[in-house]
Amino acid sequence: MTTPPRPRRDPALDRRLAQAACAGDAEAFGELVAAYERPLYHFALRTLRDREEAADATQEAFVKAYRGLRTFRQELRFSTWLFAITYHACCDRLAKGRRFVLEEPPEIPDHRPGPEELALRSDIQARAQQAIARLPERYRTVVTLYYLHECSYEEMAEILSLPLGTVKTHLHRAKERLRRLLESEEPA
Repeated sequence: MTTPPRPRRDPALDRRLAQAACAGDAEAFGELVAAYERPLYHFALRTLRDREEAADATQEAFVKAYRGLRTFRQELRFSTWLFAITYHACCDRLAKGRRFVLEEPPEIPDHRPGPEELALRSDIQARAQQAIARLPERYRTVVTLYYLHECSYEEMAEILSLPLGTVKTHLHRAKERLRRLLESEEPA
């Protein structure tokens, strides 16, 4: 999890764009799509492990979000609402038996400048990605939300429709499993 922290979007801006989109401003919704398409796709990719399925789930999430803009609760972060819709789109796909397992985990690009820094971290990053890919779906999802998308425990609970304590337990158990997986692969 060497992905650099991303600056968080201004929730007030997202709410204004959502309100404008709800009033019929297609450009406002286009701005939201542009801002969230990549993070939602990577989240879906980690969950579904298939590029086409992830792209379809992301597209489906945006369609559902657009149609459901009037149901967006202003007290929530727009990003939390979008991730929840995406998560449920992924769950629907998994429940329908469209689960594909790739031989290699999908590569999530690291956008840091400096090839020497990337070269130093590539082995560690590859091992971490492989370990994450070996986690059960519920643990893989919380790790992805927490580390890659920097969601809080409360946001994860909202996205996953789980009690806060369950989210904390899943993340703790995921960290323990990752630690054991990575320790078992240590070079001698």
